[in-house]
Amino acid sequence: MVLPCLDEADALPWVLARIPRGWRALVVDNGSTDGSAEIARGLGATVVHEARRGFGAACHAGLTAATADIVCFCDCDASLDPSLLVPFVREVRAGEADLVLGRRRPQTRGAWPPHARAGNLALARMLRRRTGLRLHDLGPLRAARREPLLSLGLTDRRSGYPLQMVVRASDAGWRVTEHDVPYLPRTGASKVTGTWRGTWQAVRDMSQVLAERPGTGTGTGDPSPAGGASAPGELSPAGDASAPGDPSAPVAPSTPAGPSASADPSAPTEPTASSANPSAPVAPSPPVAPSTPTGPTTPADPTTHAGSTAPGSPTTPVGRPTAPPTPPTPRD
Repeated sequence: MVLPCLDEADALPWVLARIPRGWRALVVDNGSTDGSAEIARGLGATVVHEARRGFGAACHAGLTAATADIVCFCDCDASLDPSLLVPFVREVRAGEADLVLGRRRPQTRGAWPPHARAGNLALARMLRRRTGLRLHDLGPLRAARREPLLSLGLTDRRSGYPLQMVVRASDAGWRVTEHDVPYLPRTGASKVTGTWRGTWQAVRDMSQVLAERPGTGTGTGDPSPAGGASAPGELSPAGDASAPGDPSAPVAPSTPAGPSASADPSAPTEPTASSANPSAPVAPSPPVAPSTPTGPTTPADPTTHAGSTAPGSPTTPVGRPTAPPTPPTPRD
C-alpha cells in the first residue's frame, strides 16, 4: 500500500488503522515538517523518504520501494478508506482487470470543491477522446501489478502521474475498470485542489500528458537528479526511491572490445566506383568488327524495347569494357 504523504500528521492514525491485515503500508514522506514520518513509523508503517516534491515523485518512490506483486495507491489525507482496496486487489489477482480505479462519490457537500469536480470532469472527457476509456474519475485509489506498472515507464513526477498511468495502461492494451467509493472530507488543506491555482496547475500537467503520442514514452515530469532515481525496488543512500533509468545515474565506462573498421581514419580503404579518381585514364574499348549479313533481316519485335535484355540472359557489369563479338560462321 503506497501512501504519498506531505504534512499529514493528523490524518495518519485514521488511515493506518484501516490498512487491511497482512498488508504492508509504505508511507512516502515528501518533505513533511509536522513529524508525519515519525508518526507513521511509530504506527508500524515503513517510511520511504522522497526529497523531490511532487505527487508523482512520492508515488513512484513508493512503487519502486514496494516488493509485493500487487501494489495499491491511496491518499494519506483520510478522504479515502484504504480498506476499500481489498476487492480491487481480488479483481486484479483473479485476472479480471489489469488496473482497477476508485470513482469518488462525495459523502458531504464540502468533500469535493466544485472547481475540483469541474476539472476532473473535463479531464475525464479528454481522456475518453484520447483513449476511448469511459471513466468518470481519475482518483488516487487504485490497484495493479507492480512489474507491469514499472514497465509503463512513467515519467511524470507531479500531478499528471495518476493520469499518465491510465493513459499508458490504455495504450498498452490493459483492461481498466472503476468502482464507486465513498469520498470523505479530507483532514487539513489540500495541496492540489485546495485552491484554484493548484487545480489549474494539475489540469495543465494532465493536459500535457494527454498530448503524448501513443508509444512515445515521454511525459511532463523531469526525471532529473533531484528525484534520486534508482533501479526498481532499490533505495538510494538518501532513502528515497525513484524511477529507473535516470540519466543522472553513474554509468560504468565500457571496455573497448577492439578497434572497429571505421575507427581509424588512417586505415587504407579499398577504392570503390564512387571514390575512384576521376582523372585516371580509362582504357579505350576495342573496336567492334562489323557483322556479315547472313540473310534477310528479321523484323524487330515491337514488344522488345531497345537496349533491353531477354529474360534470363546475363548482363554486362557496369564500368567494364564490352568484349568484341565473335564473327558469324559462314554458312555452307
